[in-house]
Amino acid sequence: MPQKQPPRRQSISVGRGTRKRDEDSGTEVGEGTDEWAQSKATVRPPDQLELTDAELKEEFTRILTANNPHAPQNIVRYSFKEGTYKLIGVVNQLAVHFSQVGNLIPKDSDEGRRQHYRDELAASSQESTKVVISETEILEEEEELKEAEAETEAGSQTDMPVAEVAEKVTEEELMTPKQPKERKLTNKFNFSERASQTLNNPLRDRECQMEPPPRTNFSATANQWEIYDAYVEELEKQEKTKEKEKAKTPVAKKMGKMAMRKMTSMESQSDDITKVTQAAKIVERMVNQNTYDDVAQDFKYYEDAADEYRDQEGTLLPLWKFQNDKAKRLAVTALCWNPKYNDLFAVGHGSYDFMKQSQGLLLLYSMKNPSFPEYIFSSESGIMCLDMHVDHPYLVVVGHYDGNVAIYNLKKPHSQPSFRSSAKSGKHSDPVWQVRWQKDDMDNNLNFFSVSSDGRIVSWTLLKSELVHTDVIKLKAEGSTMDGLDGLQLHTMGCGTAFDFHKEIDYMFLVGTEEGKIYKCSKSYSSKFLDTYDAHNMAVDAVSWSPYHTKVFMSCSSDWTVKIWDHTIKTPMFIYDLNSAVGDVAWAPYSSTVFAAVTTNGKTHVFDLSINKYEAICSQPVVTKKKNKITHVQFNPIHPIIIVGDDRGHVICLKLSPNLRKMPKKQREKQTQAEGEAGSMQGARCGTRSRVSRITP
Repeated sequence: MPQKQPPRRQSISVGRGTRKRDEDSGTEVGEGTDEWAQSKATVRPPDQLELTDAELKEEFTRILTANNPHAPQNIVRYSFKEGTYKLIGVVNQLAVHFSQVGNLIPKDSDEGRRQHYRDELAASSQESTKVVISETEILEEEEELKEAEAETEAGSQTDMPVAEVAEKVTEEELMTPKQPKERKLTNKFNFSERASQTLNNPLRDRECQMEPPPRTNFSATANQWEIYDAYVEELEKQEKTKEKEKAKTPVAKKMGKMAMRKMTSMESQSDDITKVTQAAKIVERMVNQNTYDDVAQDFKYYEDAADEYRDQEGTLLPLWKFQNDKAKRLAVTALCWNPKYNDLFAVGHGSYDFMKQSQGLLLLYSMKNPSFPEYIFSSESGIMCLDMHVDHPYLVVVGHYDGNVAIYNLKKPHSQPSFRSSAKSGKHSDPVWQVRWQKDDMDNNLNFFSVSSDGRIVSWTLLKSELVHTDVIKLKAEGSTMDGLDGLQLHTMGCGTAFDFHKEIDYMFLVGTEEGKIYKCSKSYSSKFLDTYDAHNMAVDAVSWSPYHTKVFMSCSSDWTVKIWDHTIKTPMFIYDLNSAVGDVAWAPYSSTVFAAVTTNGKTHVFDLSINKYEAICSQPVVTKKKNKITHVQFNPIHPIIIVGDDRGHVICLKLSPNLRKMPKKQREKQTQAEGEAGSMQGARCGTRSRVSRITP
């Protein structure tokens, strides 16, 4: 087999005039030959790609940017304005590779000017010392020259040459070291005080020019008879006023004095105050929110953690207390939340005592300002009930103790009602216990219903300038007909105390009476009842349809009981005895099984039928004094709070603990599903799962 020869080493010419000897042949290469004729071999790395000409000619553009490749691009922050996590578009791309803290001071700065001034002072002081030292040296040299001259004169006598003397002087100067002259120090204790006088600002006079008041010239002659006639007229006026005061009653005198005081106070107020009212209201709200900041924080964020350890029972947390000096001796007779503004509610003040009737008050409070009401309307008779229109939240209808009904317009700040009934327009003869707005009629006129102790249920229609009434039904007590003269039958009228309209069936409504019966009535039939329920043994204080179930309604009475009914059945489904007269009941807007009731012993009871069908899951006294009686209760349509009113004119706001506001299963599943979708979307944005730590109400 042929043997493999070792590979030959090739030589590469590096330039002209170089010599290489072939290892095998030993001949010299490159000597005398041209550079272009020599063979050149290109050396390629083994991993080089083999590209075609088209691929080699292809151009690749690369753009250099100043972005930091390590900067994160998915930063997410929580937006309190929109209530969601939002992706941040702008990220800081600055990367610091080297930083050093320096002590350079700009020349233009104050510190730079001070240092420059110090350096100049030091340089000038050194130059002055040099000048002093040089002057002293010159004086010493002159003295030495004079001494040398004197010595030369004496040496001439001894025959010494001048050159030798000069040499000796220079040798002595070189041999003896020069001692620096001491600098005279300044006396630091010798100082003088310096003072400066400030300029007095020149006084300026400000003047304003105004138009002079108009003047008129008046001239008259004063005779004795003219003076006498003037005195006689003044005496006659005084006598007339005395006769009028005698004819007036003491109550009328007080009212007249009060009216005069009001007129004088209104006249004293200037127009400038009215311009600042809006700004003053905003400042007042800000001050109140700072004052009651802890209460506002509890309203927004506090959740009772002890509910987890209770056996499905809850508590009520007191928040704000609303009161006014004008309503101290008046009871809270009505409560109603505004349908548009969830922080605004109306309070009606009157008296349930027949012997202690006085004026009435309509107050509208806002949770943003618990110290003073937003609107105040006074009336001659006590207010017993009120209601706010759903589509026109500025219209408030009230019922008075004297049988009148009135409508107040919040857009008009004066205290007089926009509409008011009278004896001519068919007012009730007994107190109006409840009023309720209804849908507009066929002519798009506003209308409402009222119920009174006189047994009449009246429909009122608002026309341009008056109220028009229509008697819908007259309550007649069953089994109370009496035979009168000539065979006439006399009917005893029933006394209506409360009513409520069905949420879906417009014509159907319930009426509670003082006899304890509940009548199911229709707007179409004025002579007959659809059904009659023997509900209670005493007067029915409140009747309310369920907002969720169309067949269920609830009633309460002074006989200590709360009953839940199905209007197709004449017997109640649930009966609860609360050991005290029940003043009011209200359904919760967030659950079909939750309702609240208040009793005259100062307690508030909250029931949840899905948890406990036999007793309340919360029974808590909410008034400060035991003598105070709670009269009414209302749920807020959105926030988890209730308001209760007592017979002392106080309104207390209470927050429901988590166990008292549990939602039904279907709503809870929908809510958790919506929260899960929102959480997954936020997690996809952030790249991590986010956990909601607190759900604000």
